[in-house]
Amino acid sequence: MIDLNKIPSPCYVMEERLFRRNLQLIKSVKERAGVNIILAFKAFAMWKAFPIVREYIGYSTASSVAEAQLAFEEMGSPAHTYAPSYTDYDFPVFLKYSSHITFNSLAQFYRFYPQVVASGKDIKCGIRINPEFSVVETDLYNPSMPGSRLGVTAKNTGEKLPEGVTGLHLHNLCENNSYDLEKTLEAVEQKFGHFLPEIEWLNLGGGHLMTHEDYDVEHLIRLLLDFKKKHPNLEIIMEPGSAFAWQTGVLVADVADIVENEGMLTAMLNVSFSCHMPDCLEMPYKPRIRGAYHEPVAGKPTYRMGGNSCLSGDFMGEWSFDKPLQIGDKIVFEDMIHYTTVKTTMFNGVSHPSIGLWTLDNQFMLYRRFGYEDYKGRMC
Repeated sequence: MIDLNKIPSPCYVMEERLFRRNLQLIKSVKERAGVNIILAFKAFAMWKAFPIVREYIGYSTASSVAEAQLAFEEMGSPAHTYAPSYTDYDFPVFLKYSSHITFNSLAQFYRFYPQVVASGKDIKCGIRINPEFSVVETDLYNPSMPGSRLGVTAKNTGEKLPEGVTGLHLHNLCENNSYDLEKTLEAVEQKFGHFLPEIEWLNLGGGHLMTHEDYDVEHLIRLLLDFKKKHPNLEIIMEPGSAFAWQTGVLVADVADIVENEGMLTAMLNVSFSCHMPDCLEMPYKPRIRGAYHEPVAGKPTYRMGGNSCLSGDFMGEWSFDKPLQIGDKIVFEDMIHYTTVKTTMFNGVSHPSIGLWTLDNQFMLYRRFGYEDYKGRMC
C-alpha cells in the first residue's frame, strides 16, 4: 500500500506490484494463445516504466510520429503504426521507425505505398477494416459508429486486396470482454473472410480489458486458439492499452479550500478534472475516491469535488465521507494511470501532477516533476 506521506501532491503514482501483475497476465495470454500482444501508447506511454514492460512484452503500437519514435527509442523496437491519415511531411518519419504500417483508406495506401517500396525496408503494410459491429455505447469511443471515418467497410474493399497488403487491422472495442471479441470475429469472418487466406497477419486492435477481474481469460484463450486453427496462416496481433495499466495506480490530490453555495459543499482541489482527468468529463464516468462513499449517504458529510481550472464545469460530485473534510486532507482518486496520464493538458497553466512509481520495496521513485518551463515550452 502506498504511503501517502511520501508522495508529493498532486501526483500520479503507479504501483509496481500491480503493474507487474497485469504484465504477467498479458504475457501468459500471449504465450498460451500463441498470439502477439503489444502495448498501445495511446493509453499508456509512461516511458520511464518501459524497462519493466520489456521484461514481459517487446513491441508497441503508435498512431503518431512522436509515438513511433518513442517506440523505437524507449521500447527498443520499431512500432506497429496506424494513423488515421498520413502526410508527405510525416510519412518518411513513420518509415524510419515502423515495422508495420496500416492505412486507414485505400486511397492512402495507393498514395504512400510507393514510398514503402522505395525505402527498401521490410515494412509490412495493412489496411484498417471496419466490421460495422460494436457494443460500445458511447459514440465518442465507438470506432464503428454509423458514418465512422475509421477503416474501410466491406462494400468499399472490393473483391481483392491491393498488391503489397499483407495484413488487416481492425479496432471496434473499448474496454470490452472476450465475448464481445467473439462477436467481432464472427462479423469479420462474415464480411472479410474471403481475404483471410490471402494475408499474413490480422491485428485485432485494442479494447481487450483482459486484466479486469471479471474478464474471462480462459474463454479468450480458447477463442484465439480456435480462430488460429481455422486460419493457421495468420499471425494474430492484439494491442490493448487500458489492460496494461488497469487498476495500477492513483492520482493523489489535496483539498485546497471548501466552498459552500446554497447548501452544496465543494472541496476545491489542487487538480483538475478537465486537465488531469479528462475522461471523467468526456465519457463521462465518476471515479472512486479512496475512503469515500461512491454515492451520497444521508447524514454523512457530502461534497462535490472541484477542479482548479477556471472552466465552470470543472467539477464532479457527490461523495460522502465519515467525517468532514479539512483543508490539507488527501483525496486519492483510484485507477488514474491508463489514458489519464496521456490525455492531460496544461490549460490555464495549472500545476501538472508529478509522476512516480511506488516500487516493490515500498519506496517512492519520482519520475518527473513539472514546472513553469514545461508550460512555457508549449507556448510561443
